[in-house]
Amino acid sequence: MCGIVGYVGNKQVVPLIIDGLRKLEYRGYDSAGIAVVDENHELKIRRAEGKLRNLEEALRQKPLDGTYGVGHTRWATHGRPTEENAHPHRDCTGRVVVVHNGIIENYLDLKANLKKKDHHFVTETDTEIVAHLIEEHLKQGDSFEEAVRQTVGELRGIFALSMLSADEPDTIISARLGPPVVIGVGDGEYFVASDIPAILEHTRDVFFLGDGEIAVMTKDSVRVTDFAGTQVQPQMQRITWDPIQAEKGGFKHFMLKEIYEQPRAVRETVEGRISLDTGRVFLDEMKNITQADFARFTSIKVAACGTSWHAGIAGKYMIEELARIGVDVDYASEFRYRDPVLDENTLLLVISQSGETADTIAALREVKERGGKVLSICNVQGSMITREADGTILTHAGPEIGVASTKAFTSQMIALYLLGLYLGQLRGTLTPEQSKAHAQQLAELPVKMENLLNDSDAIEELSKEFFRATDFLYLGRGINFPVALEGALKLKEISYIHAEGYPAGEMKHGPNALIDERLPVMFINTREAGNRASELRYEKTHSNIVEVKAREGIVISVLTEGDSMSSVVSDHVIEIPASSDLLSPILSIIPLQLLAYHIAVRRGCDVDQPRNLAKSVTVE
Repeated sequence: MCGIVGYVGNKQVVPLIIDGLRKLEYRGYDSAGIAVVDENHELKIRRAEGKLRNLEEALRQKPLDGTYGVGHTRWATHGRPTEENAHPHRDCTGRVVVVHNGIIENYLDLKANLKKKDHHFVTETDTEIVAHLIEEHLKQGDSFEEAVRQTVGELRGIFALSMLSADEPDTIISARLGPPVVIGVGDGEYFVASDIPAILEHTRDVFFLGDGEIAVMTKDSVRVTDFAGTQVQPQMQRITWDPIQAEKGGFKHFMLKEIYEQPRAVRETVEGRISLDTGRVFLDEMKNITQADFARFTSIKVAACGTSWHAGIAGKYMIEELARIGVDVDYASEFRYRDPVLDENTLLLVISQSGETADTIAALREVKERGGKVLSICNVQGSMITREADGTILTHAGPEIGVASTKAFTSQMIALYLLGLYLGQLRGTLTPEQSKAHAQQLAELPVKMENLLNDSDAIEELSKEFFRATDFLYLGRGINFPVALEGALKLKEISYIHAEGYPAGEMKHGPNALIDERLPVMFINTREAGNRASELRYEKTHSNIVEVKAREGIVISVLTEGDSMSSVVSDHVIEIPASSDLLSPILSIIPLQLLAYHIAVRRGCDVDQPRNLAKSVTVE
């Protein structure tokens, strides 16, 4: 959850690292620091509590020069967010420095042993012991690389580490066991980072370190081994993202930019995967899942966290209706702590924007250990989940910088919809005519999204009325229920307003007690004309709207254009274009994202970097 950037080459390292940290600040913003080895082979450190701008001011007052170094932006786990606890951390000699993402679970035992050897500690962090362990091995005559190798063998937990020694010129060593480490390859220069956007401006040629691997970078080369020292051949890949996609592009916040990028993300996730002529879906990214495997699966279990979990619930409705396969959706953080019923006919589907979510990786490995098949939906090619899954459906959303996920959510739902169509075609539950109709609806969706985004002024006006609210309730039935959950999550994440998503049919079982004249209640009550199940759901939810009005609640309703029933009894109406029932969530979530955004802005909240949250949760 912390951000690491390192560079070794011929350029001045400080501006390069600061720029990279700025692109990773979404991963942590409690404190920041940088370590550089200067031309006199002296190790110099600058650190600051709080936002990255505080570190920039420290560097303005006391500049650093050098051509290799490491930087870090922190999201605190061990130790308070203070300058003292900010990374980088050094050893007693002041010649070794470490930056770290993750948790060292046995650091107290290691620290106690080091104290017996006269090591003096100055922070509350688990990271500091890594520098001291390296120092201890160097004292025993080990090379820097061997000292790192011995050190990581003593650590228990998860970690991404990048390390320098002033006595090992022009060298950075990085190690991974859990959180992501991406290595960028340039011309006479190498980069290391926690995420691609930090280095995308400088190189598109990268590889991800695997778990249990170490990279030794100099100006001239990079060498990868496992923790035992055996040489490893990295899997190079070329990133096709436009670097400008990782910039704000004229928008006030990354989150707003990413909301407006959703039509493009949907187009690019669909592109090349479905034929408009036949409706056939093509999923060609499977490594170890055959068509015969897909045909024999009788149940699917989904494991995901946060927004991806909400996408999984929407996917449950899609896949069950299109392919007639039972789908269960689990929090990935709970999956490994029970004994799920799995057999050879069960597919685990894991969903993660980053592909590095710790709980989701744990669920994946649990099933792989039992010999099961795992399919992933992910936005980052080469991430841990895509490497370990038997197959992947990549979303093509581009980099998502805002902590509150938006375009990842809609592109995940598109991937789930494509999977549902693919399974339905394999299993014979969809006719060719039905498949062609679904393909046409998909083709029309991005334009509907664009029209919705181009007519969003009313959402900003609505925010003026509700930005002082202390509570919100979001309600929906059927496939609108996960939209209610996601709408509530967006509001609480970035505005700090307490919000709950609930099935509308459960109102009488408790939530009705919350309703009074001060409570805004958001209903998602869309419908597909001619779809009897959709019409029935609409009518039942309409009854819930009337209930809330009878109790003097404030009703805001997301409705299909032309609605003439629920619109009459609602205090505020947000209309979305008509669509098929299964695709309606991709439209109805957009105004909820925008409302959360505008409310947060009016409340003066940090929209892109909400307190206590980080983009990729790489520790449990």
